[in-house]
Amino acid sequence: MNICLYGSGSRKIDSIYTDAAYELGCKIAENDHALVFGGGDTGMMGACAKGVHDNGGKSIGIAPEWIGNFEPLCEECSKFIYVDSMDERKNKFLENSDAFIISPGGIGTLDEFFEIITLRKLKQHDKEIIIFNINHFYDTMIKMIDEMGDKGFLYKQEELFKVADTIDEIFEIL
Repeated sequence: MNICLYGSGSRKIDSIYTDAAYELGCKIAENDHALVFGGGDTGMMGACAKGVHDNGGKSIGIAPEWIGNFEPLCEECSKFIYVDSMDERKNKFLENSDAFIISPGGIGTLDEFFEIITLRKLKQHDKEIIIFNINHFYDTMIKMIDEMGDKGFLYKQEELFKVADTIDEIFEIL
């Protein structure tokens, strides 16, 4: 299975998050899955990729070449797909992935998350989407989404994503 990880590339992240991302990468490789990610060598993406590579796993990095001006790209990827735009990048994530894990991140991660759940809502895919809620990072966002549903702004007839607090929970869902 190709598992796409959305997450920050920031170098300023507390180790509680990057350690969990590294362990997730280890588990992805140990279960003979491949990592699909934004190709970054730092932050959540880089930590997860390092866990995959340290355990003999495979990874597919997807990014525009110019993103290297903002963050270093991972050189250990089994395959790297260069694209022209961030929209093309998100399309390639969808094409090349069987499931999505949303790890802690910033605006870019939220953009990817909301697009992938919107596409699922619109029945453009039926792939599993899991929020990796490390250290309760996404509690406030989940509460906001619940409130939007409670107030009638969202249809709640289906579950668009699941929440996992641990790596074991992620793999139970998968």
